[in-house]
Amino acid sequence: MKIAVTGATGFVGGAIAEAAEARGWDVVRFARQRGQGLTYWDLSGLPPARLPEVDAVVHAAAHVADWGGAWLFHSVNVLGTRAVAEAYPRARLVHVSSSSVYPWWEPCLNRGEDEVATKHLNAYGRSKALADVEARRHGNALVLRPHGVYGPGDRTLLPRLISNIRHGQLLNVGSPGVRHQLTNIGTLVEAALAACLCGRRGAVNVADAAPVELGTVLRQVLDVTGHEGTRIRYVPTAAAMALAGLSEAASVATRRPPKLTRYAVSQLGRERTYRLDRLREWLGTEPISTNLADAGKWLEQGA
Repeated sequence: MKIAVTGATGFVGGAIAEAAEARGWDVVRFARQRGQGLTYWDLSGLPPARLPEVDAVVHAAAHVADWGGAWLFHSVNVLGTRAVAEAYPRARLVHVSSSSVYPWWEPCLNRGEDEVATKHLNAYGRSKALADVEARRHGNALVLRPHGVYGPGDRTLLPRLISNIRHGQLLNVGSPGVRHQLTNIGTLVEAALAACLCGRRGAVNVADAAPVELGTVLRQVLDVTGHEGTRIRYVPTAAAMALAGLSEAASVATRRPPKLTRYAVSQLGRERTYRLDRLREWLGTEPISTNLADAGKWLEQGA
């Protein structure tokens, strides 16, 4: 089996490439940097002049941020996805999408693989939804929609959480009882490799076996990373959304990133749980239970 992986130096793409090689697969690693074992491809520009033939492409590259110019998100996430699909019209296409494609204004309650929303709070969410659609236009594509990916190599979710601690206190939105269905990187990797071999087309939610309460997750992460004494305070979702709107307005005037975005509030403050029938039945992937006991080690490795 020979596959290509875009974003192969990133958290998700790197884990998928390593797991594929561990299976004995031949892997072409596309990345937006040059180096040994890498094939350069900046998705905001032209593809390489010569593209190696592969059986499948796992498209994990994306521009990920809460805030930023719409054109960069569109050029990398939307046009980049189109470029990958057009570059490999006969290969199997596995696109790593996101749960952010679902409606932000309502909770996700055991949500199935619905069509993407048409309204979004930021350029990132809009670009991921459009990229999801672009990928599914390919004749042999399956998109994966994970929520809150964590695990060894995480450079965003847990590091960002710890960086938000101020004066022995962590301020969060919503309430401790809000339920989320996070995604272990191992489950996402297994799903991606299974999708390379599966003939199904469409979308598949990817997440851990069962939801966990946000307060429980935050407390566990703080305790295992040496922040046992940190208090957690919650800002109600409606109030946090109003504050985020003011922060975004100030950001437009100052041209500095907002400290809080409506997108972040919508993702944290409302329930996010998903149906996993397709993950199990289509891909044969059995998700694990959420476990953050090794979060301290992951943070040290990523430092």
